[in-house]
Amino acid sequence: MEPTSAVKIRTGIAAKPIGPLALTALGIVFGDIGTSPLYTFKTVIDLAGGHPSPSLTLGLVSLVIWTLIIVTAVKYASFVMRVDNDGEGGILALMSLLGARQHKRPLIMAVGLLGAALIYGDGAITPAISVLSALEGLQIATTDVTPYVLPAAVVILIGLFAVQPLGTASIGRVFGPVMALWFIVIGMTGIWGIAQHPGVLVAIDPRYALSALFGGGAAGFVVLGGVFLCVTGAEALYADMGHVGVRSIRLAWYGLVMPSLVLNYAGQAAIMLQGADPSGNIFFRLCPPILLVPMVVLATVATIIASQSIITGAFSMTRQAILLGWCPRLQIKQTSSEGYGQIYVGVVNWMLMAVTIGLTLAFRKSDNLAAAYGIAVSLTMLLTTVLLFIAMREIWHWPLAAAAAIAGFFGVIDAGFVAANGMKFFEGGWVPLLLALLVWALMDVWHRGTAAVAERLHEAIVPVDAFLADIKARGVARVPGTAVFLTRTQTGAPPVMVWHVRQNRALHQDLVVVNVTTASVPYIDAEERLTGEQIAPGFWRLAARYGFMERPDLPELLAGSGVVGCKLPFDDVTYYVGHEKVLPRPGRSAWTAWFVALFGFMLRNSATVDGAFRLPGDRVVEIGRLLEI
Repeated sequence: MEPTSAVKIRTGIAAKPIGPLALTALGIVFGDIGTSPLYTFKTVIDLAGGHPSPSLTLGLVSLVIWTLIIVTAVKYASFVMRVDNDGEGGILALMSLLGARQHKRPLIMAVGLLGAALIYGDGAITPAISVLSALEGLQIATTDVTPYVLPAAVVILIGLFAVQPLGTASIGRVFGPVMALWFIVIGMTGIWGIAQHPGVLVAIDPRYALSALFGGGAAGFVVLGGVFLCVTGAEALYADMGHVGVRSIRLAWYGLVMPSLVLNYAGQAAIMLQGADPSGNIFFRLCPPILLVPMVVLATVATIIASQSIITGAFSMTRQAILLGWCPRLQIKQTSSEGYGQIYVGVVNWMLMAVTIGLTLAFRKSDNLAAAYGIAVSLTMLLTTVLLFIAMREIWHWPLAAAAAIAGFFGVIDAGFVAANGMKFFEGGWVPLLLALLVWALMDVWHRGTAAVAERLHEAIVPVDAFLADIKARGVARVPGTAVFLTRTQTGAPPVMVWHVRQNRALHQDLVVVNVTTASVPYIDAEERLTGEQIAPGFWRLAARYGFMERPDLPELLAGSGVVGCKLPFDDVTYYVGHEKVLPRPGRSAWTAWFVALFGFMLRNSATVDGAFRLPGDRVVEIGRLLEI
């Protein structure tokens, strides 16, 4: 049975052994950040000129290590993850939390939505750069495989997206153990590298990082764009904390992930200090030649898992956006009864696949993709810091000086990374920004359009007394059975009922008007789910509330509506829903006409409510209506 409240979910997570949950977290939370050693230090070395001096090499690895510590361990694990929306995390959940408590302020909404849109841009690049980086390791063994790296990457990516409709419930069980093996292996190879040149351990001194950053002039700033790649995926710690809980994520991070990453980066730097050739992929030079092919296979599997996490995250965020009213209803398939998070959104899957394959073919190499990678994530992190500052002031009630000091420190670091990544704008950094702007524009159009439709429907509301008196005076036939009218309106006779009577000249004997809303919290307690009142004999108005992480089931809810006094028979029920077609009002500008046309296209192609509310398709009647907005 699905839990009905955040309290139950948090209790359920807390009751499970933390060890298995931490193992699960390895598979669904740390895939992106865990595979970053494949390309991060290689990119940093290239930005530093390809053959940095020993002192600069120490400074570069120190920058990577301290970026991991400050951004991931301190900012996200210690601060951001303390701001939860009834157990859920992620920038949309944080936006909803602040917006709900502060009366839906537009600036907070804009920041949160832009941050969410940027994550889609990152999600299209992550699978491409990760899989390419893994397969390029074969070139160290032999350059004969070079012509086949790109086709193989495309085949793997197509296969990854093609299996999404099947669900990942069974595959997901092995994600955690595989990623545990991955982190153990990269940690051990890091130790082997450190053993070649133990002096690399002095890089833990932050003065080396500061020297590399400020001692090299503009060159020190340029390498920040590469250094940032080590923390792409850090936002997943926050976004996925509702699935496995904060404690398990922190245990996995501090107990295995962070030590393994630090050891591996130090190992890569150590073999460079020992004289290893930095050309190619320095990550795979840590591996003994006899184990190179197994390492490439393991790296490829790890990158597929990382890509799977990104795709699943995009599905989950899309559902949140739908329920919060920022995205059209899309067909969502529940791929497993074992977990609410096991879903498939076809439109998102195929669009992500098209963009990912396109980027892979356009950039061809992971080195080229690195230029496009990072700008979207760094900007998302900066926006998260802005919302964190507001949360410090308004939820934690911190003094202004303390909140400004902590958030300001994180903000300066985030802004530095945004600026450094911004220098790659014309080298491909514009790609994720363009994708994000498109997603943000579509969300804004949908939200404004639905608000305009709601306003027009409100104008068409007829008082219930007047409506019932009118149908009685006109002798409208009343037929047996129960009719359920779904409506956005909260007062009067809903327009869909008025139009139904106007067209069919008949009305059921028992009437139920249902208004379904999504709250700005992830879960609603069962006792608060449904409220209602009888407004006339045989005429009930019910209000159903769901959290943005819940899956509405209206027939099941109505079957238990007796708890609010509604004892109408629901064994013979017909559901009536309105389907609007929109046109611009006469005299509107060309810009408004374009806006209405785009909204109308989204409206026509959105999924019907029978799937969204789990209504039986053979009992649903759609009534078309034309609205000028």
